[in-house]
Amino acid sequence: MTKIKTAIIGAAGYTGGELLRLLVNHPQCELVYVHSNSQKGLPVTSVHPDLIGDCDLVFTDQVQTEGIEAVFLGLPHGETKGFLENHSFSDQTVIIDLSTDFRDESNGFIYGLPEINKNRIQSSKRIANPGCFATGIQLALLPAISKGWVKETLHVSGITGSTGAGKKLAETSHFSYRTGNMSVYKLFNHQHLKEIKQTFSQINSFYDSEILFVPYRGNFSRGIWITAYFPFEGTQDEALKAYQEFYQDAAFTFVSEQDIDLKQAVNTNKCILHVQKQEGQLVIYSAIDNLLKGASGQAVQNFNLAFGLDEKTGLNLKSIAF
Repeated sequence: MTKIKTAIIGAAGYTGGELLRLLVNHPQCELVYVHSNSQKGLPVTSVHPDLIGDCDLVFTDQVQTEGIEAVFLGLPHGETKGFLENHSFSDQTVIIDLSTDFRDESNGFIYGLPEINKNRIQSSKRIANPGCFATGIQLALLPAISKGWVKETLHVSGITGSTGAGKKLAETSHFSYRTGNMSVYKLFNHQHLKEIKQTFSQINSFYDSEILFVPYRGNFSRGIWITAYFPFEGTQDEALKAYQEFYQDAAFTFVSEQDIDLKQAVNTNKCILHVQKQEGQLVIYSAIDNLLKGASGQAVQNFNLAFGLDEKTGLNLKSIAF
């Protein structure tokens, strides 16, 4: 099979680096060029030194559209729309955007959460990759929402690693701030709530509950841990069965009957869930890697689906259990 000619736009940051690490070893991908305005002319390995021996490409600030079959857009939020207005790719080019710009399914983009939109992704050329917190929260709650179990306010907390803030230096991503520390940000108004509510309304038109989401900055570099709960009249066995059935065909989402921890998911494209009933509440834990299932790994999963490949191609990654 001929390899798919692929480009990455905005490849100097954390998500761009993760895309590079995945795609240089993807058996069906040929990386034609890697774009970065800030790093033009520099070897990729000068920015991502761990790729020494794996990638000999040089960053370019030129955008080639001719002959490109797939392009990943890793631009800052709000910049993708303008970029696509100025650069015309073929209608047959698969475009996967990792920003927030098209998650409302505008401009012909569809929402790229494979667990519910697999068939649409397989027939689409324009895919909006979900946000990291949005992925962890949606996968934690989709079975419950679809069953109509959530009738009251949803309580959700989530802790993310420092890479979730991006590579650009900021006061709250400094080692001296993060280490041994914890803080809340964007209380109850995180930007990912919009896409979460959109999805919940799509799978259950009667859903109208409020989501009270408390996001925390964690003192670690990678991963997202979600805890969600709501009043539940059923049994734990009933909930477990519903979750296992909902995700029985999911390539990367797994429901564990044992307690879980974050390291099971870090460095993988997995979402690992655990459900339990306590004090009349159904409590769901959700663990993902924010840079993989929460960003670049899911983007490659969508790439695989769009080109008719096995979902797991290039994504059989090992967790860091110790």
